Amino acid sequence: MITYVLKTLWRHRTRTLLTVTGAAVAMFVFCFVGSVQEGLRRLTSGADANRSLIVFQENRFCPTTSRLPEDYSRKIKQIPGVRDVMPIQVWTNNCRASLDIVVFNGADPRQIQSTRPLSLIEGSWQQFASQRDAAIIGRNIAQRRGLKTGDQFSIGDISVNVAGVFSSTVPSEENLIYTSLAFLQYTRGLDAAGLVTQHEVLLDEDADPDRVAADIDETLRAGSVATKTRRKGAFQASTLSDLVDLIGFAHWLGYACVGLVLSLVATTTVMSVQDRIKEYAVLQTIGVRPLRAMRLVLAESTLLCLVGGIAGTTLALAALGLGGFAIGAEGATIAFRPSISLAISGTLTSLVVGVVAGFAPAVQAATVPIVNALRQA
Repeated sequence: MITYVLKTLWRHRTRTLLTVTGAAVAMFVFCFVGSVQEGLRRLTSGADANRSLIVFQENRFCPTTSRLPEDYSRKIKQIPGVRDVMPIQVWTNNCRASLDIVVFNGADPRQIQSTRPLSLIEGSWQQFASQRDAAIIGRNIAQRRGLKTGDQFSIGDISVNVAGVFSSTVPSEENLIYTSLAFLQYTRGLDAAGLVTQHEVLLDEDADPDRVAADIDETLRAGSVATKTRRKGAFQASTLSDLVDLIGFAHWLGYACVGLVLSLVATTTVMSVQDRIKEYAVLQTIGVRPLRAMRLVLAESTLLCLVGGIAGTTLALAALGLGGFAIGAEGATIAFRPSISLAISGTLTSLVVGVVAGFAPAVQAATVPIVNALRQA
């Protein structure tokens, strides 16, 4: 019967091709939307999202407006529950939402190497640590900008020499550029000597993040600049609040794509059954049972949806893997990455939609009145 289903689809190959193409396009968009949502979840609920704190200037959002004394790190280290503190100077080319955001993080090279989950693909840590204007860049940035080790990269008032390209187990890290803290502080035009954008606080295993955050703000309240300390995940979610709302709306776009596939495949299957209503009557006449007729129609709709869905999912995963896409705002970035869960989600959704889309036409084919159908011209 599989041969019969394939011949049926090939008989109307133009209609079949258009249906498969439509399903592929819809599932392509579905997977892209799913990738954005996965990227946001990874950013706000990753391994370090609840075990690290970000100390930022109170009532400030864009990194360029947060200016904290660097020596705050000394006071923060004395608070119980704090394992280490990394002062970070952040510079970004665009505080608004952008698909080509460039974010520099300036910090102590030794702390970067010890605290960040980075692995150099090319270049060396030694060059990065010894050369004042050296930088290591995430592979997504390198891919988008066409950079490699030894190149010089300039944007705005900042010009760096690429000392290495790194990959990371945290996808959002691959959209960052790391330099030494002193380089960003003393770059002409930034006027940040002795100042940093934020302090990243690493906690002991048994520390209560909320208690430590409150203690930090209380300790620094008497300082020259008031602070607001949050868990890293909450801080990034707040920073990307506008994008979070947009991504929440895009969630419905994904559902709309699923509905489109359902409608498209169901319409095609109904047309196919109506065109061959006499054929189904003949099948029942020669002994094909109603349940088998239903399985034939369900196999047809499921095959259409699966082929289109797998094609769209595969194309989406390839585009995500090769494109290095990311969107960011105010120095935080959401990386779009392919994943096994995304592939499974796209395939299972196609399978379920194919079965649901073919159910009503399958019932029609199984219950066709034999005599009336045979009388049709």
